[in-house]
Amino acid sequence: MNSEHPELTLEHPDTEVKVNGPVICLGLTFENDAARRAHFTEELRKKLQDPEFRKIEGFPIGSDEDILALSDPPYYTACPNPWIADFIAEWEAQKPEQADGYHYHREPFAADVSEGKNDPIYNAHSYHTKVPHKAIMRYILHYTQPGDIVFDGFCGTGMTGVAAQMCGDREVVISLGYQVKPDGTILQEETDEDGKKVWRPFSKLGVRRAILNDLSPAATFIAYNYNAPDDVLAFEKEAKRILREVEEECGWMYETLHTDGKTKGKINYTVWSETFNCPHCGKEVIYFEAAVDKETSAVNKDFKCPSCAAELDKKSLQRQWQSYFDSPRNVTHQLVRYAPVLINYQIGKHRYEKKPDDADLSLLKRIDDTDIQDWFPTFEMLEGERKGKDGYHLKGISHLHHFYFRRATMVYARLWEKLNTCSSTFVRFFAQGNNLGFTKMNRYQPVQFGRVGGSQVNRYFSGTLFVGSLISEVSPEYSMTNKLKRLVKLSMPGIYGQTAITCQSTTNIEVLPASSLDYIFIDPPFGNNLHYSELNFFWEAWLKVLTQREPEAVMDKGRSRTLHDYQILMSLAFQELHRVLKSGRWITIEFHNSSNSVWVAIQEALELAGFVVADVRTLDKQQETYKQSIQKLVKQDLVISAYKPNGGLEDRFKLEAGTEGGVWDFVRTHLKQLPVFVSKDRQLELVPERMNYLLFDRMVAFHVRRGVTVPMNSSDFYAGLEQRFSVREEMYFLPDQTFEFDKKRITVTGIQQISLFVTDEASAIQWLRQLIKEKPQSTSDINPQFMKQLGAYSKNEQMLELSTLLEQNFLCYDRKGPVPEQIHAYLSTNWKELRNLPKDDPTLVAKARDRWYVPDPNKAGDLEKLREKALLKEFEEYKEAKKKLKVFRLEAVRAGFKKAWQERDYAVIVAVADKIPNNVLEEDPKLLMWYDQAVTRMGGE
Repeated sequence: MNSEHPELTLEHPDTEVKVNGPVICLGLTFENDAARRAHFTEELRKKLQDPEFRKIEGFPIGSDEDILALSDPPYYTACPNPWIADFIAEWEAQKPEQADGYHYHREPFAADVSEGKNDPIYNAHSYHTKVPHKAIMRYILHYTQPGDIVFDGFCGTGMTGVAAQMCGDREVVISLGYQVKPDGTILQEETDEDGKKVWRPFSKLGVRRAILNDLSPAATFIAYNYNAPDDVLAFEKEAKRILREVEEECGWMYETLHTDGKTKGKINYTVWSETFNCPHCGKEVIYFEAAVDKETSAVNKDFKCPSCAAELDKKSLQRQWQSYFDSPRNVTHQLVRYAPVLINYQIGKHRYEKKPDDADLSLLKRIDDTDIQDWFPTFEMLEGERKGKDGYHLKGISHLHHFYFRRATMVYARLWEKLNTCSSTFVRFFAQGNNLGFTKMNRYQPVQFGRVGGSQVNRYFSGTLFVGSLISEVSPEYSMTNKLKRLVKLSMPGIYGQTAITCQSTTNIEVLPASSLDYIFIDPPFGNNLHYSELNFFWEAWLKVLTQREPEAVMDKGRSRTLHDYQILMSLAFQELHRVLKSGRWITIEFHNSSNSVWVAIQEALELAGFVVADVRTLDKQQETYKQSIQKLVKQDLVISAYKPNGGLEDRFKLEAGTEGGVWDFVRTHLKQLPVFVSKDRQLELVPERMNYLLFDRMVAFHVRRGVTVPMNSSDFYAGLEQRFSVREEMYFLPDQTFEFDKKRITVTGIQQISLFVTDEASAIQWLRQLIKEKPQSTSDINPQFMKQLGAYSKNEQMLELSTLLEQNFLCYDRKGPVPEQIHAYLSTNWKELRNLPKDDPTLVAKARDRWYVPDPNKAGDLEKLREKALLKEFEEYKEAKKKLKVFRLEAVRAGFKKAWQERDYAVIVAVADKIPNNVLEEDPKLLMWYDQAVTRMGGE
């Protein structure tokens, strides 16, 4: 295979695989690729014999020989990869030289991304969650240049590696809607100041290098096969040979007689139905016969007993059980009984269906009585949340082999035995992709997309271990033939030497040197949404290398893994990611926002590690999964863009910490990293990160995470923003950014307002601010509008009177002095007769009377002090309270926590936190920040 490196500034070369020519790998020359593999395999074998090596966090469970059999060192090891640092050193040395004075700078990728899941590469191997590689390409092209090193610490199927390599494929880049010049410059469409569409350069065509890591050996094996080159012709030849041999040896198990009693047909799939007893007459009820409509194939919720005609539903039925001798375990075991009810078979090109006859039942009896000669996994099922949620144990399934019918076990074991002697790992990748489709999780789905018919291949519920009442048991030929054809046509990007893969925990990736990576893209675990070690257990059991579950970052009721456990592991992972990323560089975190508390935990862990959030966008994968449609989960994923502050800021902050100078140094540096202008459909999108309240939150977090006193309150901070920075549409800019914003502002026709939902005091204040700023008005005018917003108010939040909110946060014009500028501007704009009047004109004063308005930041200090005094007074009551707080003022708790932290009174924070509901603490990023810091400080004192 060809290990020579592609030209980094242009397209990657053809991925021709050379098995006999000399190859160069990590500076060593080998006679051929087999010699390369043999050399590094022996080196890895020596490493595996070192007890300290096996102590690395996340080291998988498996024997030396099984780990070696799965690996292709040094490019991929099914354990921590000891050659990662060598790859980084080599890749850094090969980077194109940068021009004198080059300084890396990128704004966050500020566009919502939508990419479908129907790309052939995406569908080559199933997985519980994947980000389309074309979506990742957009981020990599934005943040990197050819030769840069990209890292994914939760790589799953390795789509980040595929994306990194595809950045060198001209046709794929063009398919994203970009243009590519002959010299490799990539251009994207923008709108100029005249409103015309123009193409502007933003990146360069060329392969990026990728380092991929996952805790799961199954995931890294899939990632390796997605990213490594393979001889397509050799793969096709080997795969066809193996399928042919399996057919010759096991084909008799899939023979059936046609209805003429003479012609033999080949079974495509057999439908098995769960059997029950009627609670009324005690007779057998075959679910398929009773519940499935014979004309429409729809499954009826209510149906009649075929014996006594009693009205039934599934919940009222009594399961039938069958006992058998479980030879692998040498015990008698009970499983829920299933009966074969339908056979779909083929004669030539024609397909038929029939009920199983006596010959078919005799064949199944013969199979049951035949010993299985080949090895198959018989591990006990893992404890975890999927077991509880999917309830497979309620059907008697306690061990992995119980998920397979006897015929499927026998045939897949024979197939796997042949795969293990095959030189091409891609053949195993191909067969593994069909593994779950051979299990009892493969549902019979006669109706798909609203019509009768459709493939019965891989019809399991993604992300679950659910075993239904109607199962399709497929034959290898039916299941794998078309998949093989698709894979042969697939153009995989693999180039040796562009991707290095390791298998360990991201909480401790010592194989990566500090500040060695140019960009990080991760799609981390979703809290308790997917339980990877349980789901990957099927693949890993056949591979004989299992996930080390201890450092798995999931919430799992079955293992008593809480949100706190999840956050600790994610914090450790983000700390490692912060360590290995270069200063001033970016990390993109793609995250499924199915739980607010998990979302807050991710952000808390991210900021605790030292990253600064600059933008949040959406990524739409377009196609819903089963779990999304059934559990009503959010379809669009959120994408966080964050950066590691450059070394200059960190060094300066050590000298400026706790001073006003440190505050404004951070703000200036942060503003440089934020998007200047974002538009969609000729509408200006406001950037919340540039607004005063979020700038204040980021500044406070930056100080608190570094254990530094925050030197000013919000009103002083807001006044300082007004004095130091230009403001446009309530967003703050540096001088050069103001010029760019103003130039682009004229190209849009309007502003997309940020939708605000009132759920607590803070959001109520923001809603009132937006309302009053647009139209100063009286209490009586505000009240009916405000009342309509209160439907989503948190049950734990003390609901304040509108008058209290107004008095503590806004000013009311009482006819003393001239009319305030904000009210004057509104009135003179909307009433012709009030234009050009002096601000003390009686008519204008009368019209302005009793209208509330947003105070000038320079004059808001006194109001802020009065509000803070009221909040702290309430907090004192919470401190003295003896019972748990059920309803309270969240803003008072926030103010009290901040004051206690400034005074180093950490015990007060912990004491009050213990009085409020856990969900409130977990879902409020500000409270969680103060609380976590207090716990940390108390532990260190």
